[in-house]
Amino acid sequence: MIKKYISVICLFALVTACDKLDELTKFNMEYSQRATIPSSAGIDLPFDVFTPEMETNSASTFEVNDTRKDLIEEIKLTKLELVIISPDAADFSFLNAIEVYISADGLEEIKIAYLEEVPENAGSVITLDTSDTDLKEYIKKDEFSLRLNTVTDELMSTDHELEVNSTFFVDAKILGL
Repeated sequence: MIKKYISVICLFALVTACDKLDELTKFNMEYSQRATIPSSAGIDLPFDVFTPEMETNSASTFEVNDTRKDLIEEIKLTKLELVIISPDAADFSFLNAIEVYISADGLEEIKIAYLEEVPENAGSVITLDTSDTDLKEYIKKDEFSLRLNTVTDELMSTDHELEVNSTFFVDAKILGL
């Protein structure tokens, strides 16, 4: 009977230890890119805005978090925020809708975030809805780029410079298991 209790206690301790180890292999990767929405020639027409290619630095980020590319189980976008850098006092009221796509060398472009209706009172910061897609193959690459597909509902007389802030949640295997 005592052996049975000891076995149960040992099993509980092992499961608890594995859960704690699993939490150590979960972390966030944050990126910030700039993009410019040019002054518009029309409204209600979709147009694309591209960000420059972004170095992922994934190998060094994984190393800092005690993991490697081959141990990554899943990477998901958890937050994508757009912030107007210029012009001063500008807001997102000029936008009707926005979609954000990710691409990387050798991989198909996919939609990762969107906002179907940008509120008129959005202010200078908006947070987009994110997809539930596993993006590990994109972030494991050396570089990725984003494409913003936007639809405006106002004429814009000046370019709008944006900062695109993204947070990716990374889940890696425990000790390679």
